[in-house]
Amino acid sequence: MRPASPSELHIGALSPDTPRGGLRSLCSPAVLAGGLTELAWLGAHVLMYPLGTRTEALRLDPRIRPGAVSLGTRALFAADPLAARTPVLLVHGLIDNRSVFTVMQRNLRRRGFAQVCSWNYSPLSTDVGRAARDLGKHIEGICEQTGYDRIHVVGHSLGGLLARYHVQRQGGDRRVQTLVTLGTPHQGSRWAHVVPTPLIRQLRPGSGVFQELAEPAPGCRTRITAVYSDLDQVVLPTSSGRCDHPDLDARNVLVRGVGHTTLPVHRAVLDEVAATLAGHRAPVPATPRATIAVA
Repeated sequence: MRPASPSELHIGALSPDTPRGGLRSLCSPAVLAGGLTELAWLGAHVLMYPLGTRTEALRLDPRIRPGAVSLGTRALFAADPLAARTPVLLVHGLIDNRSVFTVMQRNLRRRGFAQVCSWNYSPLSTDVGRAARDLGKHIEGICEQTGYDRIHVVGHSLGGLLARYHVQRQGGDRRVQTLVTLGTPHQGSRWAHVVPTPLIRQLRPGSGVFQELAEPAPGCRTRITAVYSDLDQVVLPTSSGRCDHPDLDARNVLVRGVGHTTLPVHRAVLDEVAATLAGHRAPVPATPRATIAVA
């Protein structure tokens, strides 16, 4: 059994010891810039939303061929050249679709990931467990289509929670090698008390879903990286974006000054996702609340 507090990485201009809080913190240039970026990307995302209503079929990128990639791509996969071919599945959040991953999908392909696709689950889903089983069926289909036994999954917001539930509670760790969550409410969000629909009620802190996820999970083989932000307007408290479980191979990455919708397009997040999927992000020493500051 691993220590109860997984490792944590900080990305941003501020150090982990920078005092935060109060009106002065809310009006800081970094916070204001992050808020404006969030509004700009939200507007762009609204315009792109209609383009993402259909699930994209998985296809091998014909541009990715041995000997025909850039020096940067070869450097990214130097330790494991086969990692470039491992399928990557992108799973969107609540009331959203695959258009939220437009930038990330292009970025991953440009960096050399040859098989990147996204999945749209039903906006009428009413149960986390049922939606997670549907995700599992889609993953099985990708494995059958590609011949790979295991894939990578990147989930934004609720998409990350569905993927975690699948690997932790439904045996999905057999198929998911790496899971990266972006702005996922791993301990719920207080906003879930505002909208009393069946699915959103399950996102309340302390709900039955989170009680299940708090149960022992011995032998879970999926490596989890939880990327969360101190400026997330959807995951409240923002610390709920951490994945803290004694049995999981989990690491937490705090990105400062980035909004919930901006996470899938932020450069530092894109760099972190690519490096993690390529196998460059081994856990830092698993001491309680261990931190590494990255400017």
